[in-house]
Amino acid sequence: MHKILTVGTFKIRGQDIVHEVLKTAIEAGYRSFDTASVYKNEVDIGRSLQILLPEHGLTREDIFLTSKLAPGDQGSGSCRKACLQSIAHLQCSYLDLFLIHWPGTRKLRPEDSRNKQNRLNSYRDMEQLLREGTVKAIGVSNFTRNHLEELLAETSVVPAVLQNEFHPHLHQKELLEWCKLKGIHFQAYSSLGTSDSHKLLSDPVVLEVAAGTSQTPAQVLLRWAVQQDVGVLPKSTSPKHLRENCDIFSFKLSSDDMLRLSSIHSGTHYCWNPELVA
Repeated sequence: MHKILTVGTFKIRGQDIVHEVLKTAIEAGYRSFDTASVYKNEVDIGRSLQILLPEHGLTREDIFLTSKLAPGDQGSGSCRKACLQSIAHLQCSYLDLFLIHWPGTRKLRPEDSRNKQNRLNSYRDMEQLLREGTVKAIGVSNFTRNHLEELLAETSVVPAVLQNEFHPHLHQKELLEWCKLKGIHFQAYSSLGTSDSHKLLSDPVVLEVAAGTSQTPAQVLLRWAVQQDVGVLPKSTSPKHLRENCDIFSFKLSSDDMLRLSSIHSGTHYCWNPELVA
């Protein structure tokens, strides 16, 4: 249903840049693409795919498209409208996967109890979109186990995917194992840290493992996740890095290397921490 390797498009904007990234990715073998309403690039992605797919002998059915509900569109009615708008922007007739991007609602404080009801109403709209075939699968992003348990208690469809920050500095092992028990596929974002912080890519353990395996630090970090059956969605505007990020299935990390990487867990969020959202 969902690919283990996906092209992330956060902060990738501008028609020319988006087109070149997608062109390189398709030629490298990527077939899964992740975007979101708040990324402000759905229109550019849609335009590029209209050109690139036929150029490479591909159809809509050959690729996997994910988009996400913005925090400002949480709640009954707004969710459905936002999903249809994303589909229109992407110039397709359905989404393979639609996620609630954040457990909170824009302009509400994290502790506001209305956050829970809004995301519940959004998810119920998503269940209807799923029944109609407008989306092929639904899920969530940045949800904690508590958020997920609340959702499961009041809805009928188990989320197909949980997309969360996940890397050796934030090894959410217990949440990952719980998701596996529930049949929820775990996807990792910010597998390489963030462009504003190179602490993960320059971690001494990561560098040592990379040197010992003759791989790049980025490849090692992505492979660490994949060997735990975690999907990854690295992003880059560099053709070289896009191709390198795709080449993570030609090697395997040893059990010792996996343990070494997991041991540098520090509970560090390089993006957002959703634990304070009621």
